[in-house]
Amino acid sequence: MQITFLYYEDCPSHDTALERLKTVLAEKNVQADVQVVKIETEAQAQKWRFIGSPTILVDGRDIDPPGPETVPALTCRAYRLEDGRISPLPSKEMIRRALKTAERDVGDWRLEIRD
Repeated sequence: MQITFLYYEDCPSHDTALERLKTVLAEKNVQADVQVVKIETEAQAQKWRFIGSPTILVDGRDIDPPGPETVPALTCRAYRLEDGRISPLPSKEMIRRALKTAERDVGDWRLEIRD
């Protein structure tokens, strides 16, 4: 399993999000490579289809897939939590669901990096 953690340094939630990701991985005893990628330019945002910080990809799949109208940008991200609230952080449950989906390897929504 490959996990990519994308972040924009100007967003203050990225440190907490990375710790949350590591906590869930430890709780679930998941052995995974975690690649941490700092997004610094609009070109990088386009290449990674980065819609905001933090973004977590599990085997190339965004844990909270964006809608078709969402455009890549150097910005902070907002997540809609299970209870309907908006948060700058993904919930632990969102991360757990993404890991479970990757373990079952269902779906075919994968990110392809553009050159």
